[in-house]
Amino acid sequence: MQQFNKGFIYFICLVSAMGGLLFGYDWVVIGGAKPFYELFFGISDSPLMQGVAMTTALVGCLVGAMVAGSAADKFGRKPLLMVSAVLFTVSAIATGLFNDFTLFNIARFIGGIGIGVASALAPMYIAEVSPADIRGRMVSLNQMTIVLGILGAQIVNMLLARDTSVAESQAWNVSWGWRWMFWAETLPAALFLVMSFFIPESPVYLRLKNAKAAKPKDNEAGMKELLRPKYRRVLLLGLVIAVFQQWCGTNVIFNYAQEIFVGAGFDVDGMFINIVITGIANVVFTFVALYTIEKWGRRTLILLGAGGLGLTYLILGTCYFVGVKGMLMVMLVVAAISIYAMTLGPVTWTLLAEIFPNHLRGVAMATCTFALWVGCCTLTFSFPSMNAALGSSGTFWIYSAICLCAFVFLWRRCPETKGKSLEQLEQELVSEK
Repeated sequence: MQQFNKGFIYFICLVSAMGGLLFGYDWVVIGGAKPFYELFFGISDSPLMQGVAMTTALVGCLVGAMVAGSAADKFGRKPLLMVSAVLFTVSAIATGLFNDFTLFNIARFIGGIGIGVASALAPMYIAEVSPADIRGRMVSLNQMTIVLGILGAQIVNMLLARDTSVAESQAWNVSWGWRWMFWAETLPAALFLVMSFFIPESPVYLRLKNAKAAKPKDNEAGMKELLRPKYRRVLLLGLVIAVFQQWCGTNVIFNYAQEIFVGAGFDVDGMFINIVITGIANVVFTFVALYTIEKWGRRTLILLGAGGLGLTYLILGTCYFVGVKGMLMVMLVVAAISIYAMTLGPVTWTLLAEIFPNHLRGVAMATCTFALWVGCCTLTFSFPSMNAALGSSGTFWIYSAICLCAFVFLWRRCPETKGKSLEQLEQELVSEK
């Protein structure tokens, strides 16, 4: 029986997962900075410019995800992880430094490229270096660092935001507070860059590189290959899982927490406290996922997530419709976050890293990650308009319907992958008709 140095595997997976930590922080920090930089840049009364500021990084995610697959197949997984660390560092410094709204968005765009690269590469690298019996847990470790990054951003935002009822404190928030929220990312970004020098290249990439050198014509892989009929079924599954993780609606709670909690009757200070509560629930139930993903399996968890969120959003939308406010609304939001954290959050990245053949994993992960960020971008940009046109009740009812439709699709199409080698999964999934 083949033996593995699990301590070393945990180390290299943890280093790779630091990309997830920065992904989570960079993605959510803007939600806490939002009330203050909008005043600084004078866009508080411009929904269009607010949408631009919130989605610029997501557009960068699309670019990063689009180039990550081919670049990882050409240059390797490790160099791309190092590139993402550099992009995170530059963006963290520049976003808080600029006084011009255009330059602010350029800095956010650079950070978005880093998110796109890290979100595609980190779970793929972890899946390729992990033994089958702990692969799900290891890839879920990436989700754990994402939610820790989210919680870190929420705590930093709460600690830096001074009492908004005091004029001097509000002035500090508008002038400097939002800047330090972004600058706080610099330290973990620099640490990620340093630590990435100590991890090896993915053994799957090295095998593919050697195979291509020996038989280049027989080992060409790309989008044309991925679109061949025998791969279309698994590609469709990956695309649906990726987009659904975003369009399930949970992520608007992180990006538009201000609107959601204010709509539930809370002031700005109460909003920050509730955001941290949701962040703690996110971390706790991601820990639950680390233990259940290998016991319950990927299929069970993703179905539980789709069905559970569908029901929760149905109740949440109804509560908004009848005017319920206060702690019940917080409890429903925490329930939604908890369900997501132990199901769709980690399981999506695990399945995407597992279901594709080795020689197509780079381009397939990039394609699905690109689709994921298209879903995230459209979700984030559409929420203010949907919320204004339909109200919070109608918006969450739509998310409920999406979740229930996804449940039906996944019940019919999503296989169980736990405990199987990547090579075994390739044989099973590609051979399906």
